[in-house]
Amino acid sequence: MIDRRPQIEELLSSALEPLHLEVLDDSERHAGHSGAAGGAGHYHVRILSEKFRGLPVLARHRLVYEALRPLIPAEIHALGIEADAPGERASPPKFIDT
Repeated sequence: MIDRRPQIEELLSSALEPLHLEVLDDSERHAGHSGAAGGAGHYHVRILSEKFRGLPVLARHRLVYEALRPLIPAEIHALGIEADAPGERASPPKFIDT
């Protein structure tokens, strides 16, 4: 299976200038799924970016999808997204080590 995480990281880094970025490949958990049969993967993105400040969740997700447009749907079949702006929570997102 092709590791697409570097491509995903590059596109998101270029578009959203994240302070933190994690790309998890969940494709193995979905082996045999019709969407995965063509080689497209299942991914989960955890991203912290100033570009999300003041935006609702849907708008944040749209920014992520727009950045990854070159890979959807041929390379990415499914995408989970956790998108936060710095300092907007009382505590950091669960994916940031403190």
